[in-house]
Amino acid sequence: MGAGHAHRLYRHGHTPVHALPPHTKLAAAFAFVVVVVSTPREAMWAFGLYAVLLGLVAYHARVPAGFLLKRLLIEVPFVAFAVLMPFVAEGERMDVLGLSLSVNGLWGAWNVLAKGTLGVAASVLLAATTELRELLLGLQRLKLPPLLVQIASFMIRYGDVITDEMRRMRIARESRGFEARGVRHWGVLAKSAGALFIRSYERGERVHLAMVSRGYAGSMPVIDEVTATRAQWSYALTLPLTALVVCLLGWTL
Repeated sequence: MGAGHAHRLYRHGHTPVHALPPHTKLAAAFAFVVVVVSTPREAMWAFGLYAVLLGLVAYHARVPAGFLLKRLLIEVPFVAFAVLMPFVAEGERMDVLGLSLSVNGLWGAWNVLAKGTLGVAASVLLAATTELRELLLGLQRLKLPPLLVQIASFMIRYGDVITDEMRRMRIARESRGFEARGVRHWGVLAKSAGALFIRSYERGERVHLAMVSRGYAGSMPVIDEVTATRAQWSYALTLPLTALVVCLLGWTL
């Protein structure tokens, strides 16, 4: 985990949010999501306040609204599921614009949309202000099982390696005049997928042998020791603690 690794969700900046140690941001984001999920769905005003809190984080991190909204498109499948809930759920029904909708289904759809959107937004902000390498160091600092951290590290790196290999194979096919236009070309694509699997497997073996020859014995060396001061923890936990106050008000009001 010593080499840098950029990702598309990350937005380079020099803000107080970017400067926070990664494990403090991971803990804050996780605690915020737990609080949001624990909020009663009937407290609709609470979810509006949560959105305001995330907006303040985005403002201090200098993450534009367009950047955030574009990344929120990843939850479209969940939105489609939520839209169907009022039509298929059972229980008391009500008429809305001539449509018979389930009351429980409407509440369920709202619950999925509100909590899902806030959770995805918090994750996007975390990724936008923290590099992947720092996220892995943060997970390591939070005492996540080392094997899981290594698996995540290898997945990130070899995901890009395989993607780049696919790009080169596509360019090679196109340079020879190949263009997939129908079912009759599926055979060529299947052979390409098989070749990609073999190349990836062979590369994995070569990398493993190289690691073993350099002394790898099941654990990666810790190159950077990430620490956080009490002030940094306080700054990072401002979001989940404020959200917790809102959640408690949502249960009592």
